[in-house]
Amino acid sequence: MRVRQRAVTWSLGLTTVLAVAGTLSAGIGPVSIPPATVVKILLNAVSLPAGIEVAPLSVAGTLQVPVPTLQWQSAVAYPVDNTAETIIMRVRLPRIVLAATVGFALAAAGTVMQGFFRNPMADPSIIGVSSGAAVGAVAAIVAPAAIPFGLGLRGAAFLGAVITAFVVYLIATDGGRTPVATLLLAGVAIQAFLGAVIAALQLYSGEGLRAVVRWLMGHLGNAGWGDVTITLLIVPVLFGILLAYARDLNVLLLGEEAAAGLGVEVERTKRLLLAVSAVLTAAAVAVSGVIGFVGLIVPHMLRLVVGPDHRVLLPAAALGGASFLVITDTIARAGATEIPVGIVTAALGAPFFLYLLRSREVHAL
Repeated sequence: MRVRQRAVTWSLGLTTVLAVAGTLSAGIGPVSIPPATVVKILLNAVSLPAGIEVAPLSVAGTLQVPVPTLQWQSAVAYPVDNTAETIIMRVRLPRIVLAATVGFALAAAGTVMQGFFRNPMADPSIIGVSSGAAVGAVAAIVAPAAIPFGLGLRGAAFLGAVITAFVVYLIATDGGRTPVATLLLAGVAIQAFLGAVIAALQLYSGEGLRAVVRWLMGHLGNAGWGDVTITLLIVPVLFGILLAYARDLNVLLLGEEAAAGLGVEVERTKRLLLAVSAVLTAAAVAVSGVIGFVGLIVPHMLRLVVGPDHRVLLPAAALGGASFLVITDTIARAGATEIPVGIVTAALGAPFFLYLLRSREVHAL
């Protein structure tokens, strides 16, 4: 089967899994809603253009200017309970869509990092992006007045992640070259330093300690359509860039010298992959907190199934990550007391990864 056909087949299959997982997740909670009702509510939300209406707009108090406005109409109108519709559309659906988007971003970034470092043990946080985001978020909680430009918690987390990635890159780059081993060591050192900074901030967090711990564990409890809109504007564009470089990432697996001999601009490609993956991770972590193992386990699992060709693996892993986080977040909120989703991903991911370590050779792609 051709590469494009394999990529489309896997993408369609995993998109179906994501749709089923999202539909079932929307019905689970303190108020149980049947899947059939969930589907009707979602179909009712689909609107189609119904025509153009021209309405006068007042300009300068007296001048009336006709302004055309596109009118929308629901494609269907199934009778559903108003309470169930409110629960789905305002509470659960934003959280499910955000979980899918964050999981998509983390798994895509993890796939690139594993290919970049030629090691399936790598994950999106390997260059300190998650730690940088954590410092920004904790600082915003502990001392919000110190955050410039009124960025808020999510803005501070995003800025901290991007700055950290840039600093790691600068430390690891010498003479226009960025050795992968140096980049890895610089990331480990920066993570250790930022861990100390986070610990120091926690000591002075006072009443904000609970919020700090909750954010560090990763959660999606405050998801809203605003967060969904922002992430959906960023994540697909960055993923498209990574997908465009999937072939170059395949060639880099052969080694930098071999890649250069095959026409790949190695340093430029490495800089672009690193920058895009860092921003993709930053966008995800900024709205969800630190959620581990999604970018580590999912790409590794999908690689075992679809193979190492990133033209197939990258979209498959991203969609698999979306489904994985939707399912784990559903587990996190399904009990009597909601727990941070990062706890669930770690509880499920760590044992499975240990099993892989014992049963397979994970040191080589």
